[in-house]
Amino acid sequence: NMAAPSAPRPPRPRKEPQPLVIPRSAAEEQRLRLERLMRNPEKTVPIPEKLNEWAPRPPPEFVRDVMGSSAGAGSGEFHVYRHLRRREYQRQDFMDAMAEKQRLDEEFQKKLERNKMVAEEQTAKRRRKRQKLKEKKLQAKKNKLEQKKQEK
Repeated sequence: NMAAPSAPRPPRPRKEPQPLVIPRSAAEEQRLRLERLMRNPEKTVPIPEKLNEWAPRPPPEFVRDVMGSSAGAGSGEFHVYRHLRRREYQRQDFMDAMAEKQRLDEEFQKKLERNKMVAEEQTAKRRRKRQKLKEKKLQAKKNKLEQKKQEK
């Protein structure tokens, strides 16, 4: 069920071939990416969303087939045990890493607070100094006016 042959379609516009440029530095790579984005400003820019961090699978609530320590364990039991053991070690390592990260975050926040306090103290000190100078100048001005009045 072919439609009647319509007018021949005009040829698609060819893209001009882009010269191959190998970036020599991170800055150059960034520049090339920006240029590519700016070639077509109407086109939307894909912004990747933040990937949520990897977390290990929680341990099973109930383990059914626990291998015994008696003889007669099948040849495959060791591998099952090995995988369980590896997963548990991975989970513990993950928890340790998270605790360490949290500790470092708290330390960083405390450090920020300390820096802020020090900066505030310095600012207050300098403000007091400026006020003192200002008052001194005002006092000197008043004294000068007093002297002029007395001379007259």
